[in-house]
Amino acid sequence: MDLSDLLSVDAVVPALRATSKKQAIQELSERAAARTGLPEREIFDTLMQRERLGSTGVGHGVAIPHGKLVALDRLVGLFARLDKPIDFEALDDAPVDLVFVLLAPEGAGADHLKSLACIARVLRDPAVAAKLRATTNPTALYALLTQPTAASNAA
Repeated sequence: MDLSDLLSVDAVVPALRATSKKQAIQELSERAAARTGLPEREIFDTLMQRERLGSTGVGHGVAIPHGKLVALDRLVGLFARLDKPIDFEALDDAPVDLVFVLLAPEGAGADHLKSLACIARVLRDPAVAAKLRATTNPTALYALLTQPTAASNAA
């Protein structure tokens, strides 16, 4: 699994402005709608429904909101570096500043789980996370997320 399969440079937001989890998910849902052609409200509702089951804030300033959509035909990712950390009700209670949204087709069981695991491994790497936090260039952020060392660590 390689994050370049999920992500493109235009799906990287270098300094997302949001003051709450709901606002961050709303902003990312809008961008996901533009990438997928699916209704923004449907994406937002899917992601918020998943958040109600338990926060996707996995700790160390990272959140991975995700959900499955019937009309989606492929796995789609978006990455945002927040301009200021926000409360995401994360497992460790730390504020979140790195958010990777994963949207999957309804029938993408194993691929969805493999993608979530890969994203978590890459973003959990302290060196990668530190570089992501220090960078505001979308192309550089994309390169950090999809670099071979990140992918091989995630394999």
